[in-house]
Amino acid sequence: MTASLLKWIVPWEFSWVFLLTFVSFAVLYARGCKRAKVSHGRRLSFWVGMAIVYLSLHTYFDYYAEHEFFMHRIQQVLLHHLAPLLIIASYPGQAVRAGLPLRWRIRFLRPFFRSWPWRIVSGVLLNPAIATILFVGFIIIWLIPSMQTLAMLDWRIYRFMNWSMMISGLTYWWLVLDHRPRPPGRMTPGVRVLSPAITMSPQILAGAIVTFSKSDLYPIFEICGRAFTFNVLTGQLVGGVIMWVPAAIIESIGGLLAMRQWLSLSKRGRIKSKRELARRAELARQAQART
Repeated sequence: MTASLLKWIVPWEFSWVFLLTFVSFAVLYARGCKRAKVSHGRRLSFWVGMAIVYLSLHTYFDYYAEHEFFMHRIQQVLLHHLAPLLIIASYPGQAVRAGLPLRWRIRFLRPFFRSWPWRIVSGVLLNPAIATILFVGFIIIWLIPSMQTLAMLDWRIYRFMNWSMMISGLTYWWLVLDHRPRPPGRMTPGVRVLSPAITMSPQILAGAIVTFSKSDLYPIFEICGRAFTFNVLTGQLVGGVIMWVPAAIIESIGGLLAMRQWLSLSKRGRIKSKRELARRAELARQAQART
């Protein structure tokens, strides 16, 4: 029993980079929860999301993801959809900042966020159009049979694939689940609600293509050695359904969470009309001109 459990806990491919990043983020959050007010629901959402990330990337589960298409699809849905949604839904920024020593925040964190390299990177990656394109694009790119083959044959590309899926998911859900009005938020509340419905459409189409394909689209799994012995096309069908149905359900949940934030902002009177925003901008320009 113990040996069987250890088989699942021990990483299939150990990574110091992943482990140090994971532990650092977890420690900062745990420290911050002692200093900041974080509800039990938000804590649960964060730790479940982190557990899913660790299970997907640093346990024996990764072996099956490398040797069976439908298991690989489960891994990608977890990394790209479910785990980022849970982590961002916990709104971990406040706790992570509180977990840093005050001296570090003043000396390092504040200058970093004011630096021009960070402004350029954040301006690009957190642009709603770019973040949305990357969110959908990475799914489609890594579904191309030739790209999937490259990822399976080169461990560096394989890890880049997994990291790109997770980071694009975190970035996208950060924009969609933003609890602030626009500005300072980068999306309007209405667009946040509609965005998941837009991004799930190409994923559903890609899932349908894989599901109903009558040929083996990913023979690389045969070369690597399949983890299970059932029919190849059956496994491919299951993989297509996974990226079709569960992914769409998760995105629908994300849209409902965005709707909840929209209603909350509206109830508190924090959503201003375009006329009100234009009036405030004009008043600000007049005040600046007088000074």
